[in-house]
Amino acid sequence: QVQLVESGGGLVQAGGSLRLSCAASGIALRLNQVAWYRQTPGSEREWVASIMSITKAENTRYADSVKGRFTISRDNAKNTVYLQMNSLKPEDTADYYCGAGQWDYDYWGQGTQVTVSS
Repeated sequence: QVQLVESGGGLVQAGGSLRLSCAASGIALRLNQVAWYRQTPGSEREWVASIMSITKAENTRYADSVKGRFTISRDNAKNTVYLQMNSLKPEDTADYYCGAGQWDYDYWGQGTQVTVSS
């Protein structure tokens, strides 16, 4: 049974930092592409960042809105993917979800809430 568990969300002031974690069981994240998405009430889920599997050189990509501020990384020993978020802005406020899968994001976590105050 595959399970993804996000953690690390919280309340932070604008300009601050948070590190989100996506811990997995039942799936080897190093062999899958993993992404962070975010969603605010009434809006569609928005892609934030992704990291490819080790077979694809663990390439990373970022949405323009977070490029230069967010960093996605993976600790293969801990089977965990992180999203380091720096220079946070109020518009980063959302529920953040991680997704994983071979070709598509078949598995999702329950989300973690991030609130950035101005």
